[in-house]
Amino acid sequence: MAWFWLILGGLFEVGFTTSLRFVDGFRNWSWTLAFLVSVTISMALLEYAARTIPMGTAYAVWGGIGAVGTVLVGIAFFGEPAGLVRALLILVIVAAIAGLRLIS
Repeated sequence: MAWFWLILGGLFEVGFTTSLRFVDGFRNWSWTLAFLVSVTISMALLEYAARTIPMGTAYAVWGGIGAVGTVLVGIAFFGEPAGLVRALLILVIVAAIAGLRLIS
């Protein structure tokens, strides 16, 4: 069950990094609230998962999910480039996350 919470926490990391695009120096209150809620939930779930999963593994997986998810949001919604090399590097991150899961 800890892995479920860790993955969910990684998805909320995508939420807080995406929210950062819109906070406008924390003057946009609705996006600032979305950021604060997302970062709180994300960190809480990371902490909860790390009670069972080794901290280094939990943090690497959490950060990897956030990084890959944020890149995919950037490609899908903000017109960021989606070249072959970028896709291959994303696959490397996904493979590393899967590898950490397999050895834990």
